[in-house]
Amino acid sequence: MLVPVYDIKNCGPRHRFSANGKLAHNSDNVNLQNLPRKSPLKYSIIAPDGYVVLDSDSSQIEARTLAWLAGQNDLVEAFDKGEDVYCIMASAIYGRQITKADERERFVGKTTILGSGYAMGAPKFKLQLKNFGVDVELDEAKRIIATYRATYPNIVRLWAEAGDMLRAMLRNAQTTLGRNGLLEVDGANGIKLPNGLYLRYPNLRLREDEKTGKVEVVYDTKKGKTVIPNRIYGGKVIENVCQALARIVIGEQMLMVAKKYRVVMTVHDAIAVVAPKAEAETAKEYVELCMRLRPKWALELPLNCESGYGDSYGDC
Repeated sequence: MLVPVYDIKNCGPRHRFSANGKLAHNSDNVNLQNLPRKSPLKYSIIAPDGYVVLDSDSSQIEARTLAWLAGQNDLVEAFDKGEDVYCIMASAIYGRQITKADERERFVGKTTILGSGYAMGAPKFKLQLKNFGVDVELDEAKRIIATYRATYPNIVRLWAEAGDMLRAMLRNAQTTLGRNGLLEVDGANGIKLPNGLYLRYPNLRLREDEKTGKVEVVYDTKKGKTVIPNRIYGGKVIENVCQALARIVIGEQMLMVAKKYRVVMTVHDAIAVVAPKAEAETAKEYVELCMRLRPKWALELPLNCESGYGDSYGDC
């Protein structure tokens, strides 16, 4: 097998590596999640002789977790049946049946599903669409956001519950959050996750914004050696929680996969393993089975995945 060779250069103080003249990496540390889909560096990560790299990506895990946690059962059911939720959202936005052939409209539906679940406002949504090459007026962005919230009211209700939870934490009161009271909350420790770890907001407090005069909830975060206040609100809490739950799911799946195949890395919501080339298809079936298995604490969570394998990580 011919192994490609790349002329890799360090182009700047933040380790902006280029490969054959194209930006391939931009970080102080290695971050495979930030590599472009066709980055040449992905093809430099190769399997040992006689093996393949198999990469399996959990499909829309945050959007699925959000729908499940909020009890938005129509969206959960659509995910569970394998329906095109992007077309469903786009159909609600445009008031007509949208199919995969309507690429622009479906893309707007996809961006809405994946981007609006954490209380994103219209200006930011408009900018997000523009970054992907779709330009809409602010009024149209407002209409799309309003349509999302009207279509999935339980998700909006979950943001409000998270806001109430923050106020309870400020009083050191105990409460619960999410489907069937899954998450136990108290002001002293934070939000207890299903694996027993806590999501914490150090020095949670009220603060008046100097510019707007509005009172907001903040907590302390570290930026280097500097401690700075960081604003927190209902939608942001739900983002933190959904990402934490998704990571727990991936972690449990990874442990199952590792019982049979060596896990070599994870990238966000994807697991990569090496498997003997002779049993590549068997390995693919096993990994997909593991990544569709629902955790005991979320038996209604509709998980799915996509996978592929090849001689290199890029071939996946």
